[in-house]
Amino acid sequence: MRSQGQVRFLRVSPRSQMIAAGAVLGLAVASLASAAVSQYSSRSALADLNQREAQVARAEGEVQRYRKDIRTLTSDLAHRQQFIEQMIDAHVAEIPEGQPDTQVTPKTRAMVNRVSTAFPDASALAHIEAEQLALVERLTEHADARSQAAIASIRKLGLNPQTLLASSRKAGQGGEGGPLVKLATQADGRLDSRFARMGRSLARMSALENGLTLVPQVSPAHVAYVSSSFGYRSDPFTGGAAFHAGLDFPGPMGSPIYAAAKGRVTFAGQKHGYGNCIEVTHGNGLMTRYGHLSGFRTRVGQEVEAGALIGAMGSTGRSTGPHLHFEVRVNDRPVNPRPFLEAARLQGGTNRGQRETH
Repeated sequence: MRSQGQVRFLRVSPRSQMIAAGAVLGLAVASLASAAVSQYSSRSALADLNQREAQVARAEGEVQRYRKDIRTLTSDLAHRQQFIEQMIDAHVAEIPEGQPDTQVTPKTRAMVNRVSTAFPDASALAHIEAEQLALVERLTEHADARSQAAIASIRKLGLNPQTLLASSRKAGQGGEGGPLVKLATQADGRLDSRFARMGRSLARMSALENGLTLVPQVSPAHVAYVSSSFGYRSDPFTGGAAFHAGLDFPGPMGSPIYAAAKGRVTFAGQKHGYGNCIEVTHGNGLMTRYGHLSGFRTRVGQEVEAGALIGAMGSTGRSTGPHLHFEVRVNDRPVNPRPFLEAARLQGGTNRGQRETH
């Protein structure tokens, strides 16, 4: 150090130099870290601000939707109401009593509050829209619950619900038509996705329940027991091993024979091995066959209800005595009728009001 013509020397030890360098480095790191934290905070704040701006924009958009054109909005609500009424009339007739109303979601309630605050004149319309959306959700849940109940009943009968639905769709491919009646929930012809989902749920429910009504669930004869079961048996004529494709119901000659399910008579006449035979087609690939009859009480092409009188017990064809041979076939493949008869007993099917067809 030079001072007043003199030179002085200051000696700094290596340890002191390391301490000083460390202090400088620490200050630099701290400064960089502070800058990084500051930058991250700024980015986080910016992202949060952008998110809030987006929420505000959406909320403002909802308000503007009401402010823009009350007439268009009123028309949209009317289209929505018409859509709901069409779905109810087509699939459920009326909203079931005892079902608690689906609550308006917090998001929808917040939207109603925003609109009511910013545009009081549209408050009533906002409440109507909220109630419509709640009803749509309620109907969707109701349809889904009934679909699950129908699926459970179909599975108890040993049938595949998806197979029934597929058969129903395939049957409908033969011929379809009619005037075009478009469904829309908005005046411009568009369909709200929530309403579309409700429509699909109701249509699926109807298809499953209609399929279930066509499944044999009524006892075809009033008898106390079954003389021959489905599957392997010793043939009554040869004594050899044979496959029995149905159930045999023994009874007095002339005893009434009933349709096991709603359907259309597609055969009434002589069939090899069955004698006098009636076949009723129920749709979805289901058919029931009634053999060894002594007489017919129906004709080909006739529509019959479940429990309708269609024939009389006999011993025609390959038979050892008066009885009914009853088959259930799915896509022309015989299945065990016993689960259907058990379902009939559980539902009181054997005691239903059987009636004669005309």
